[in-house]
Amino acid sequence: MEDLLWLIPALPFLGATLLILFGSRFSRGAVALIGAGSVGVSALITLLLGIGFLADRPAFYHQEVWQWFNVAGFNPSVAFHLDALSVVFLFVITFVGFLIHLYSTAYMAADEDFSRFFACMNLFVGSMLVLVMADNLLLLYLGWEGVGLCSYLLIGFWYNEPANGYAARKAFIITRVGDTAMAIGLFMLFQSFGTLNIQSILAEAPQAWPIGSEMALLVALLLLGGAVGKSGQLPLQTWLPDAMAGPTPVSALIHAATMVTAGVYLITRMYVLFELAPAAQLTVATIGAVTLLIAGFSALTQYDLKRVLAYSTISQIGYMFLALGVGAWSAGIFHFMIHAFFKALLFLCAGAIILALHHEQDMRRMGGLRQRMPVVFWTFLIGAASLAALPIITAGFYSKDQILWYALAGENGNIWLYMAGLAGAFITSVYTFRMVFITFYGESKTHVSHPPGRLITVPLIMLAVLSLVGGFIELPHNFGHITLFSDLLAPVLPGIRASEALAENEWMFQLLAAVVSLGGVYIAYLFYLKSPSLLPSLKRSNTAMALHRFWHAGWGFDALYDTLFVRPYVYLANLNKRDIIDSFYTGLARTAEGFHVMFSDTQNGVLRNYVMGMVVGAIMILTISLLL
Repeated sequence: MEDLLWLIPALPFLGATLLILFGSRFSRGAVALIGAGSVGVSALITLLLGIGFLADRPAFYHQEVWQWFNVAGFNPSVAFHLDALSVVFLFVITFVGFLIHLYSTAYMAADEDFSRFFACMNLFVGSMLVLVMADNLLLLYLGWEGVGLCSYLLIGFWYNEPANGYAARKAFIITRVGDTAMAIGLFMLFQSFGTLNIQSILAEAPQAWPIGSEMALLVALLLLGGAVGKSGQLPLQTWLPDAMAGPTPVSALIHAATMVTAGVYLITRMYVLFELAPAAQLTVATIGAVTLLIAGFSALTQYDLKRVLAYSTISQIGYMFLALGVGAWSAGIFHFMIHAFFKALLFLCAGAIILALHHEQDMRRMGGLRQRMPVVFWTFLIGAASLAALPIITAGFYSKDQILWYALAGENGNIWLYMAGLAGAFITSVYTFRMVFITFYGESKTHVSHPPGRLITVPLIMLAVLSLVGGFIELPHNFGHITLFSDLLAPVLPGIRASEALAENEWMFQLLAAVVSLGGVYIAYLFYLKSPSLLPSLKRSNTAMALHRFWHAGWGFDALYDTLFVRPYVYLANLNKRDIIDSFYTGLARTAEGFHVMFSDTQNGVLRNYVMGMVVGAIMILTISLLL
């Protein structure tokens, strides 16, 4: 079975290559078949490998394809490592990625750059697969930079709009900040261990570095820098809302199956380094807790449907960071998987709405879609319920409840992290059902022109089912000790022990989480459906409106970075362009231009001038010959 590993990333890369070279010659049907089909076959191979892996329960599968290079004893290979953690990520990337590709064949059908879109999407999926399958950090870094490149290409896909190009550049540059920190961390790991093989580093690090080691702390923080950039966490979160400039299927792929989850994977894969640096691990939890709150408040104030979901992604990734920071590794990965289901569902539903409403994204111009788009309404409602973690019936409840529990009762948990997570759950319920009530209830404001077809509704239904039943593979202790997911990850990730003093009262905290989620739904119902007249009274409050503007602007981070970094850089660049070095090169260019003007006069097309030039030249040659 492990001989098939190379095919999983190779097929999307093959699809991308064919579409780049010959896409303009293919029919749209052929482009769709290559683009979606290559990812679909990759998903099928992943399923077969996953079934075999679950049946045999090996420690891992490993396949070396070729040795990349060998320089001064550094000899990384293009090799793939498949263990339980990789299996989970591969399933999400290929299966959810295939559904998004299938949806895209209808969503992008009228776009003139149909083949370019699928070429970039396939390249995106292939790069993410390399990232999670790599057996060494150099190959992982190749996939890491690959998804960064593809995000630039896809966020700015409609490059005729200057704002889209700006959003793409913003995503590319901000994530480069984190990538630079990560690259420095990789250099330090190689200096310490003489290898970038992941399993070797994980085995040798505990012997080389004691717990609390300064080197372990520094390397862990540098890797965290890369993670916060790719995953849109504080302080590098500002690129993610603007990434909504890309087509909606791109947003779904970035937020659910690729890119923003790369940071979660990196921290989890290198968990040994973070456990050797407790301060770094606490930083991960703190960043997650703060990020989930600030993103949640920002989501409360957005009117663009996709931007609400973008801030929601930042917040939910914050929950994953919170779980990893308290040592609840499997809980963080479980929420990653469930989040992929409901967030892909919500983005694809949003795309169906936007397409049906003449590319309208402002929720204030929607309304009344419940009867006119019933399939989209019910699937969106299921995704929203899972995002809001409605108790018992949704998968999101089981994944988020685990994180909240371990944030309080875990060995590294505390009351402040728990309160942040609980407050975030309440805010999530409010902004999620605010979105539902504004979009689907009330009076109709826009004509529905393009009812979704089967290629759009079938992926929605499949993701809706997963958003409901996906949580039942990992029920809390009080629900019968069904822990299939934790058992799967146990050979790869360490478990976590809860406080025995709190364990007896776990049901009370589950009940509290359920009440908080339902309370948020009620608040949204009260303000946006039952008594919308309450909103004007808030708008009359200067304090409330100032907070609204502050949160709507993403807590002013863009303005802060513009003041601290962008304007000083532009100012220095303007000064620098007038320095003596530039004057030298400018003079060189002007000298060349002068010679060009002088010599061009000798090529004026007048024949007698050419003859005279030849005669003068001959005379000069004869004179020189006689003199010498």
